Amino acid sequence: MTDTVFALATPPGRGAIAVIRISGPDTRRVLEALGVDRPRPRAALVRDLAHGADHIDQGLVLWFPGPASYTGEDCAELQLHGGRAVVEAAGRALLDLGLRLAEPGEFTRRAFENGRMDLAQAEAVADLIDAETEGQARQALGQLGGALSQVYAGFRADLLRALALIEAEIDFPDEEVPDNLARTAGPVLDGVIARLEAALADGRRGERVRQGYRIVLIGETNAGKSSLFNALVAREAAIVTPIAGTTRDVLDAELVIGGYAVTLSDTAGLRDSDDPVEAEGVRRARARAEGADLRLWVRAPGDPAGTAADYARPGDLMILNKADLGAAEAAPGFETLNVSTAEGRGLAELHDWIAARLARDLSGGDFPAVTHERHRRRLTEALEAVRAGRAVLDRSPEMAGDDLRRAVEALSRVTGGIGVEEILGEVFASFCIGK
Repeated sequence: MTDTVFALATPPGRGAIAVIRISGPDTRRVLEALGVDRPRPRAALVRDLAHGADHIDQGLVLWFPGPASYTGEDCAELQLHGGRAVVEAAGRALLDLGLRLAEPGEFTRRAFENGRMDLAQAEAVADLIDAETEGQARQALGQLGGALSQVYAGFRADLLRALALIEAEIDFPDEEVPDNLARTAGPVLDGVIARLEAALADGRRGERVRQGYRIVLIGETNAGKSSLFNALVAREAAIVTPIAGTTRDVLDAELVIGGYAVTLSDTAGLRDSDDPVEAEGVRRARARAEGADLRLWVRAPGDPAGTAADYARPGDLMILNKADLGAAEAAPGFETLNVSTAEGRGLAELHDWIAARLARDLSGGDFPAVTHERHRRRLTEALEAVRAGRAVLDRSPEMAGDDLRRAVEALSRVTGGIGVEEILGEVFASFCIGK
């Protein structure tokens, strides 16, 4: 890219300061045209900024000559007073000086295209901007620091080593190379297959950190699900009455528990009903229960096992609710917790149990978490190609070599090493302008 762009990097509207970012070959010329003579690299300078006879503002100017800048190009930041009139005056001046407004994500895209970061790291920039919880920020920072890229580079390096062994046997059959040299690539490929399988078998940990862990309350009518929902979200979000079937639809609330984003859902009581509205609510409850990461099976004293038992899974928690009214019957094979929303009993323990479950499901692991569906697709393609190559290695090294080249290409597309032009728009379209 040879043109010079600018964008407001702070939210629009009234504020203490407004930051305008500039990147491109004309950056220094523009600064000098605004009244910044002989800018010093990476030094904060207070300057009166003007365009022609129009005084814009007295602001702070920072100059970052390329390639040691965020985008790898000449860059600058104008830190101005945050009034709308000041920002608009600065924008008009920059347009008059031949700059254009940046597209969403264009600064980070330029950083990628100039080798300042790979594609996985660029995606981490957007994830970090969107992070609302400690867990999301920690994961994005790890990816921005290259944790995922290093893992993918390791897979790729092992595949290239195996491919070199195969190519040596194919290309130099008459040279003094060991017999069956290609077969020595087998253990290398076995190791790559095992590690790719482990990376993919993480229960979509990284995507759940980004998008939120889904917890659904299930149970019979009048089991106290809505009262428990209100207690967990600390507000009167759901209507609570003694009438069975009050909840007719799925009600969601966004929470942060243990530093992780959680979507908690209250659902209709699971029972058969002739009422078409309630029946639709039950259908939605069943669908939400099937897609949840964790189900909290709520039971009250005297509740039958009912249809909720069909949707609970091993590892779910059974909440014996309304403990102030008596003891609910536990079902075998489930961990249980006694709770009384009327007395506030057991709620702190439930919160701690959920936090521990989130830490177990969403932290740790042998590999940095796969954070995007795009990555998962490429890893799956690579795994299938390596398996195919391993299967034909002994009888057809040539075919194995073709398969391994496909695997290397799939991994390279994760970090943007090759063939990524068609996905750049998809990746950077989600960025905010100014980043």
